Amino acid sequence: MRHRPLHAALSAFAEEAAWQLAADTADGAEVPFEVTEEHARAAGGRSRAGTRRDTPLYCYRPLTDGFIRDRVGVLVRLPTYPAAAHALVALDGVGDYLRAQGEPRVPVDPRERADAALRVFVSRVFCDATEFVLTPERLERALSELQQALLDGRGEAIVIAPVLGLELVSPEVALGDGLSLVRGQELEAAPADAVWPEGCDSPAVLACLELTNDPGAPAPMAEARVRFARLLSALRLFDPVGAALGPVAWTRTGTAPWTLGALGGAGRPRGTLLVGVDSEDELRAFCSLVGRRTPRAGELAWALRRYELGCERTTAFEALTDHLLALRALLEPEGPGSGRLAGRVAALCAT
Repeated sequence: MRHRPLHAALSAFAEEAAWQLAADTADGAEVPFEVTEEHARAAGGRSRAGTRRDTPLYCYRPLTDGFIRDRVGVLVRLPTYPAAAHALVALDGVGDYLRAQGEPRVPVDPRERADAALRVFVSRVFCDATEFVLTPERLERALSELQQALLDGRGEAIVIAPVLGLELVSPEVALGDGLSLVRGQELEAAPADAVWPEGCDSPAVLACLELTNDPGAPAPMAEARVRFARLLSALRLFDPVGAALGPVAWTRTGTAPWTLGALGGAGRPRGTLLVGVDSEDELRAFCSLVGRRTPRAGELAWALRRYELGCERTTAFEALTDHLLALRALLEPEGPGSGRLAGRVAALCAT
């Protein structure tokens, strides 16, 4: 599967970077060169000692990497830079790409890794070039190198499911560990029923999970049920519109046909959550927190499950009992006889 949002973001950034670097050279900035020595043997010639005579050839090699490194501060201010960085920041394999390109240091922070990868990417686009002219051949070569490190090492299995009540401004929001939210029309070869669920008058956002088919690993659909359930919990806690998953998911291994599987969920959204570009980092961090800190037992786990049962009811009126029971488990540990729930809920609403 070609990673279209990543391809588009990097292509736009490479184009703007080419304009900026070309403008710098037009204003007098010079690309440094180094002199390399190669030896060409004279045809049939031998010295008095009987050895072949080698003729030294001196070549000038442009040091575009250093030139670009000195202008990172300018490149990060380009309008297309934030989108390109966001496309990389949550993807697996960025560190592998940097190591493959010989970077001596791989940053630990995901954003710093993305910044380093974009610098290396632009350097690869214009490797050994004396002029900053973006050609399709140079761009595709650099994209192929990056895509191989980022995506080809990922598993061949992909599972998708429509997320109802959610809209994205960006083509994709990567959440990490192979999980992402993708606008349905951006996903190549996605089944029409997934992109256009019944009752929807616009393309749905898809929860997309890419994973490996390692021997002994859980089946892709089984893994997706767990990951999608955690994602849905995070979305419902992130905003009260009550996002919902479609009842079925589609999975595909390699180039095999899509197969259908039940997710077992229900519910309808009670509004629409629009995730803008400025909200993506917040949503990504919140989903990560919920995935790491979801309670497995105790009052909090019971209350969360009861809250989600309410989200799956057809109407808000039907969900009222579930949500009140969830609140009681959290706010009235003394039991219903204390009569303190109403006052504590009112105090929370007043803050």
